[in-house]
Amino acid sequence: MSWWNPADVGFATRRKLADIGVSARLFARLITLFPAVLQRPGLVRDQVHFLGNYSLSIIAVSGLFVGFVMALQGYYTLEDFGSTAALGQLVALSLLRELGPVITALLFAGRAGTSLTAEIGLMRAGEQLSAMEMMAVDPVRYILVPRFWAGVFTMPVLSLVFNAVGVIGGWLVAVVMIGLDEGSFWSQMQSGVDVFSDIGNSIIKSVVFGFTVTFVALLQGYAAKPTPEGVSRATTRTVVMASLAVLGLDFLLTAVMFSI
Repeated sequence: MSWWNPADVGFATRRKLADIGVSARLFARLITLFPAVLQRPGLVRDQVHFLGNYSLSIIAVSGLFVGFVMALQGYYTLEDFGSTAALGQLVALSLLRELGPVITALLFAGRAGTSLTAEIGLMRAGEQLSAMEMMAVDPVRYILVPRFWAGVFTMPVLSLVFNAVGVIGGWLVAVVMIGLDEGSFWSQMQSGVDVFSDIGNSIIKSVVFGFTVTFVALLQGYAAKPTPEGVSRATTRTVVMASLAVLGLDFLLTAVMFSI
């Protein structure tokens, strides 16, 4: 007797392809329904407040401590080469190019992404989405679309906050604690950071991560089984899938951005 059944493999493959098709159709609807956001901006505003304001504290605190660590590690490394004057440039480039967008996206997935999944999943479990469909109200248009675009708009702002607070944290350690020259710290940073290639690419990464994390969170909540266990599993899948997607996309974006 064979240890695998071709029929089971075919069924599993067909089911995965069907899931991919459903995900692609939902993503296409979220994109094409963007005009609905312009018609009811109040819904997006409320979701931006919910996602951004409640994630701001953890983003700011994390950025501050990441700046602390980057300054300390960079100082110990550059000291061996007699290049401690370049510490400001090292901190800024590390935050803008990699740490800022990536860590912000991971924290956003753990804080806001799980909230979105749990909220949509509870709506599914409480049959609120089914009730909207029975009343000829499109739940994708009025529930998912405002949350999706709010996440896309919020992610770059949170990433910029993370970068700014991280630079301040690096300044505190480098100038206030270690005693490096303040003028050298800021001048090296100003000369080494390019607005378009560094800050611009950081914003592009944040926007892509915003699309990815928010879509994964909404998809998992929308497709969750209408049970408490189903909602909890969907919330867990959101963190795992969104985190892996962010790290994979970060590699691809970095390879593309720095090869041009």
